[in-house]
Amino acid sequence: MKKLLALMVALCLLCGCTALADNEITWDQVVPVLEEAGVTGDFYTFEQIAVAIFIPTGMNPAEEMPGENYIGYFAAEDGSAVAVQYVNVEGMDLDTYTAALEGVGATGIERGTVNGLPCVSYEMPANQTMNVAFTTEAGYVLEVVVGPVTSDVEKLAASAILSSIQAAE
Repeated sequence: MKKLLALMVALCLLCGCTALADNEITWDQVVPVLEEAGVTGDFYTFEQIAVAIFIPTGMNPAEEMPGENYIGYFAAEDGSAVAVQYVNVEGMDLDTYTAALEGVGATGIERGTVNGLPCVSYEMPANQTMNVAFTTEAGYVLEVVVGPVTSDVEKLAASAILSSIQAAE
């Protein structure tokens, strides 16, 4: 717990840096914070969409996906989870997707860039989740959902996971 708390404090400080003034973050900014806190994990690559996401140690991949459109699902014993969905939105662009979020109960909607990829981040209070979504040229949305997020510590942990999303090499 002390390592996690240290990570969260460090991420709070990181969130105040000038790189985030333009709602832009890179994984390189987060790595030193994770290393100092002793947080470990692995990147999982989703080859069908050429994206990689950092999943902390203790979050295990599901043997079966919980529903349609899921391409990844990782859960921990404490009930926390990371869901990765790839949904056909019939060519919707990021502006249209962002505008639609207001009508489904999303809060804290912010446009930005994660590792060079334009995205929208938001929270779904009804589901206690933090989310980030990217539109693709194929007319799909890649959406990564982390939850439950009910405390500032969980919110910052979710932010670390969401800041890792990047094009796979």
